[in-house]
Amino acid sequence: MKKRSVVLALPLIIAGIIMGFFLTANLDIQQLNYAQQAGVSPGTADFLGKFSNALSEVAEAVEPSVVNIATTKTVTMARSPFGDFFNDPFLKRFFGDQFGPPGRKREYKSSALGSGVIVSDNGYILTNNHVVKDADEIKVVLYDEREFEGRVVGTDPKTDLAVIKVDAKGLPALKIGDSGKIKVGEIVMAVGNPFALSHTITMGIVSALGRSNVGIADYEDFIQTDAAINPGNSGGALVNTNGELIGINTAIFSKSGGYMGIGFAIPSNMAKSVMDSIVTHGKVIRGWLGVSIQNLTPDLAKQFGISETRGALVSEAVEDSPAAKAGLKRGDLIIGYDGKEVEDSRALRNLVAETLPGTTVKVKIIRDGKEKVIKVAIGKLSEAVVTAKSEYNNAMKGVHVQDLNGEIRRSLDIPKRVEGVVVTNVEADSPSTRILKRNDVIQEINKNVIKSAKEYDRVVSKIGSKDIVLILVYRGGGYIYITIKP
Repeated sequence: MKKRSVVLALPLIIAGIIMGFFLTANLDIQQLNYAQQAGVSPGTADFLGKFSNALSEVAEAVEPSVVNIATTKTVTMARSPFGDFFNDPFLKRFFGDQFGPPGRKREYKSSALGSGVIVSDNGYILTNNHVVKDADEIKVVLYDEREFEGRVVGTDPKTDLAVIKVDAKGLPALKIGDSGKIKVGEIVMAVGNPFALSHTITMGIVSALGRSNVGIADYEDFIQTDAAINPGNSGGALVNTNGELIGINTAIFSKSGGYMGIGFAIPSNMAKSVMDSIVTHGKVIRGWLGVSIQNLTPDLAKQFGISETRGALVSEAVEDSPAAKAGLKRGDLIIGYDGKEVEDSRALRNLVAETLPGTTVKVKIIRDGKEKVIKVAIGKLSEAVVTAKSEYNNAMKGVHVQDLNGEIRRSLDIPKRVEGVVVTNVEADSPSTRILKRNDVIQEINKNVIKSAKEYDRVVSKIGSKDIVLILVYRGGGYIYITIKP
């Protein structure tokens, strides 16, 4: 009896499908007729219609994987006995902040909004380090408006990436694509929460690849896009037309604070490497080759008799480093690493950092005009640095320093003869603002030689609240004395 019912129903089902097809076809024909009446050719209307539908399909697929991240943190600032008098816009316009008198400190809660991308169905979320930095509370709001408390699994200021987690399962995770395969000109979409406008999608193209020296992070290999990115987009997704995550939106180039056609995203391959290390080890573990490198200029190529225009020129192989043990020498030009071409020193640095320590890789070099392949067992980059506190009641208040280790020395091209502590940050309200600069190496304080962060702390802690400080600084290849008043 059941078989007979199915057989009788088949003609009705087929008829329904055929009728639906003709109704859809008639609708498409009507739309094409309307377009033709408006002066648009049927071919153009058909193509743009399909293109529009395709973008909508990608948008619908990726939206649920992007979350809103709301953070609160405690901020300490001085309370003025004059209330808001010195905050008057008219006074600030002519006199700036110089007349803001210090008072008793008070604490208040500061709120901020950003974005994140769900990358696993059990609650792991990728975002920017600056989105969750120093946050006391993290609230994650999903596309379906469910709210969760987020906790930081780990952060990596060197790439401006962070991994947070929510206690949930079955979440819509976005597939991580291969950012190494994208090309300039490809269509991309940026998804995030600009200006607190939840799940906003913008479209553009990949404008450039491998952008570095932007000044955002230590390891930079940014994807540049003209898809509109604004404040609040940080940590959001940059996706390709397959609906795959190819970048984490991080920053914009702007003179107005808003969109100006240039945005930067961290490539998904770099983000995945950092995330995997954080989730597996609780911190980022990077590879170490042990060379000082620089870009190849036409003059250098001529002097070394090299016809290549790309590569990373070895200026030093650190003693007992993986490079030295493998036989790399000063003057070698590295043009290949683990099967990948090396365009410049930045590219090599990123490739080495993403390599797991203990991995043996093939390094292709040019030495004396001949190509050669050397096998190198990559070591582990030491991240053990000592930092000194910054809260002193004297002229050095708000100055952050750390030990001058080998990696910092190499990255900043600081000679071996230079000893001291390197300035990593100077807070805006510090007496040293505009006097000390990031990457300055402090060698002496009040004629006391400084060789470590511990010595720095010992000397600075004895400085009086009204004392003028004399500092010897190594900056830009030379030495200068500077004075700082409290």
